[in-house]
Amino acid sequence: MRRIYAETGDQDGTRVLVDRSWPRGVTKAKADLDEWCKDVAPSTTLRKWYDHDPGKFSEFSRRYRAELEQPEGAEALKHLRELADGHRLTLLTATKNPDISQAAVLADLLRP
Repeated sequence: MRRIYAETGDQDGTRVLVDRSWPRGVTKAKADLDEWCKDVAPSTTLRKWYDHDPGKFSEFSRRYRAELEQPEGAEALKHLRELADGHRLTLLTATKNPDISQAAVLADLLRP
């Protein structure tokens, strides 16, 4: 996982944006995406509640995982698993600290 503002790396593999909103100041060409998977992102309500507060990350992770069990989230997560099956997958996010973001939760769920 990495911030979408970082340079594309040689080892990135399939690059997937996992944010619900398009990142500010990034053109689609500069993003160099393979996919934008909005449906795997946390709900707006959850995202606003969390507000990237490190003290809420554990509860955010629990609530987000519950959202990913709902049909839309489950289907999007299944799609990411298919992309990752036997291939390198880079989860992209615009958040300032990817280690406490939805990308971190997804990376944990996608690890074999």
